[in-house]
Amino acid sequence: MSETNKTQLPLLPLRGLLVFPSMVLHLDVGRDKSVHALEKAMMDDHHIFLAAQKESSVDEPGVQDIYRIGTMAKVKQMLKLPNGTIRVLVEGISRGEIVQFIEEEDQFVVEVQEFKDVHGDENEEKALMRSLLEQFEQYIKISKKISQETLATVLDIEEPGRLADIITSHLTLKVKDKQELLEMEDIKERLQHLIKLISNEKEVLNLEKKIGQRVKKSMEKTQKEYYLREQMKAIQKELGDKDGKSGEVGQLLERIEKADMPERIEKVAKKELDRYEKIPQSSAESSVIRNYLDWLISLPWTKQTEDNLDINHAEKILDEDHYGLEKVKERVLEYLAVQKLTNSIKGPILCLAGPPGVGKTSLARSIAKAINRNFVRISLGGVRDEAEIRGHRRTYVGAMPGRIIQGMKKAETVNPIFLLDEIDKMASDFRGDPSSAMLEVLDPEQNSNFSDHFIEETYDLSKVMFIATANNLGSIPGPLLDRMEIISIAGYTEVEKLHIANEHLLPKQIKENGLTKGQIQVKEEAMLKLIRTYTREAGVRSLERQLASLCRKAAKLIVSEDKKRVVITEKQLETLLGKPRFRYGRMEEEDQVGAATGLAYTTAGGDTLSIEVSLYPGKGKLTLTGKLGEVMRESAQAAFSYIRSRAEELGIPTDFHEKNDIHIHVPEGATPKDGPSAGITIATALVSALTGRPVKKEVGMTGEITLRGRVLPIGGLKEKSLSAHRAGLTTILMPADNEKDLEDIPDSVREGLTFIPVSHLDQVLEHALAGEKNESN
Repeated sequence: MSETNKTQLPLLPLRGLLVFPSMVLHLDVGRDKSVHALEKAMMDDHHIFLAAQKESSVDEPGVQDIYRIGTMAKVKQMLKLPNGTIRVLVEGISRGEIVQFIEEEDQFVVEVQEFKDVHGDENEEKALMRSLLEQFEQYIKISKKISQETLATVLDIEEPGRLADIITSHLTLKVKDKQELLEMEDIKERLQHLIKLISNEKEVLNLEKKIGQRVKKSMEKTQKEYYLREQMKAIQKELGDKDGKSGEVGQLLERIEKADMPERIEKVAKKELDRYEKIPQSSAESSVIRNYLDWLISLPWTKQTEDNLDINHAEKILDEDHYGLEKVKERVLEYLAVQKLTNSIKGPILCLAGPPGVGKTSLARSIAKAINRNFVRISLGGVRDEAEIRGHRRTYVGAMPGRIIQGMKKAETVNPIFLLDEIDKMASDFRGDPSSAMLEVLDPEQNSNFSDHFIEETYDLSKVMFIATANNLGSIPGPLLDRMEIISIAGYTEVEKLHIANEHLLPKQIKENGLTKGQIQVKEEAMLKLIRTYTREAGVRSLERQLASLCRKAAKLIVSEDKKRVVITEKQLETLLGKPRFRYGRMEEEDQVGAATGLAYTTAGGDTLSIEVSLYPGKGKLTLTGKLGEVMRESAQAAFSYIRSRAEELGIPTDFHEKNDIHIHVPEGATPKDGPSAGITIATALVSALTGRPVKKEVGMTGEITLRGRVLPIGGLKEKSLSAHRAGLTTILMPADNEKDLEDIPDSVREGLTFIPVSHLDQVLEHALAGEKNESN
């Protein structure tokens, strides 16, 4: 450091600020010591020493809080402000160092030693100046805080030390960094350090610029979205939508509170609504949540209809809508009676089983009408996917609840009559087993907490009265069948069909075809012939179609020929409907050898089945035709084995199987046939063919046979009896173990048939075969 004369000067400590030589700026002075120092300077020669504080937060700095190196300056101007502060204009003259503190009490007076810049190689300093100016110019372009006029002023400076000081004064550096530059007396070192600082500042500014651009883009996007949202709100408001989504949220909240949900469900709904409000309308999840909320609101949670427990009223409604079906009606009335006594009962799960067209679905509607409940029907035919019952998870595209929850939404109450139509037609594949999902629905112990994948929250189905319908119980899985109370509807007798046609079907078709009761009349004998020869079914669906056809033809006659009234007689049926399709009474016209009439149970009700046996020379080969199932083939083998073991007692040559081939055929070969009830019919036909004794034409039979000749019980006796009655048979041979089922058969059928219980094949042959044993055979 080059030494010069020492001088005493008042000290003005600066906070967060540094003054360089050749620098002119205004200062606001307010602290007592600083004011006294300033007054002393003004009283002397206007010279003062400016030094920066190490920490700007210190209000009353001590000797240790002030940097030793500062700037000797001259006070150019002083102005007292109204608030007591003094504003001064100072100009930096040269660098100086505090050698000694002379006074510290009232004001700071210090002894200062001035020092000058130390120059080096002139060319090197010029090169550094150029580099510094280039860096500073770039800094100005990036920063944009320093004007181009400042750059022009700086470019005119030729002295390197002064250039460094002026540039430093314009930079936004920390006081510590500026102080470091102030303390450097070597010009070369000062220029190099300043170039390094500017370079660093440039990097920081570039980073700031990038961040600023990113923030600006983000802000622009946000502002744009805000602007568009505000525009949308204004448009929606003009169109009548109060506040767009906010108005929609308010409406949803109101609907949630009115839906009378359980507390836990309402809590879930409000939580989802809160999410919905925060998610942008354009988001895919927004529509998912909205859909979910709509389902929660639309479902009935507590609303229910009050049951009409008047048994007489219910009985009247059921009788008006359906003729017969006493067992079903009795079960419904029992349910009402129990509910009236207990005031609370879990909904029963009934399964109406029977052939098509017997009125299973319409009966369920009548039950709903009788007890004043809402009615909802879902068809399960062809359902293969478990999600059809339990619904899909909300995360899937197009997800929705299962058919059970959909049905409850349609029902609008928690206690409807819920018809599960065609429950036997459900199937299973790789998508799951829907019948297993139905177990929870139809179990009274579980369905109070039914779980749907879409709704997620449990739903109470315990108050629902489920009624299922099925054509074939054999195709329903055992566990599912076990949960239902089976009520069989076998079919209608001829008398019942006549009553149903006259009381229900004909009036309905007259109305639907635009006729009046006075315009058409169907005579009783014509109706009977229609039932016997134009339809062959357990139910009345085909009968209704034929009556509809008659009404249409009558309407045509009335319109085209201007007739006032059409009376349909037995003779006119063929003119209107064509030749009869069926021959009434399928029994043989005379006793036949090797042909017996069996009784079968099919999905369409009962039917008669003719079994024929033919013998021809051969070596005992047994041929079975007629598309027989495995069970019927085994029945034929068992019958054949039994006859071989009892050949002598039956009057059959013991070597018959060595001389004859036997062919057993069941006509209508295109129709598959199977079931465990053809054993005694096959055996009877075999014995008839081997003995030459004819089978009585009026006898029908049903029952399975064992190798010892025992007759085993069968199912569907009621349906089989109805088919025998339709076919004109008069005698039924049935297993003795089935006597208990006779009470299910309508009185009109029992009166026209003779039922003979049998327990052994010998009894069957005794009643079925005509004539005596042919010993010569």
